Amino acid sequence: MRGEICHLHLGQAGTQLGNAAWELYLLEHSLIPDGSIDPDVSQEICQRGSYETFFTETGNGKYVPRSIFVDLDPSTIDEIRTGTYRHLFHPEQLISGKEDAANNCMTP
Repeated sequence: MRGEICHLHLGQAGTQLGNAAWELYLLEHSLIPDGSIDPDVSQEICQRGSYETFFTETGNGKYVPRSIFVDLDPSTIDEIRTGTYRHLFHPEQLISGKEDAANNCMTP
């Protein structure tokens, strides 16, 4: 795994920042929200892209981010599951709890 980066996005802030970061990574690598190469970009630009640093190529030529999103509160992960990039991430990369973790603090 030399030269490859795996992102780990934790909690509400981590998942929201991670989702925004992947939007920028897609733009930088000329990919569209489903992980395919943007057909409006010339092939010369696409050949210069270093996809393997952030993405894993699937058998059908799409690129999947090398990342994991984890939050105990399912709402932030559900935003990714139903948002613009719902086809970009594999469902196993989106891990959430079953109920909100707020107010689950212990007092002495």
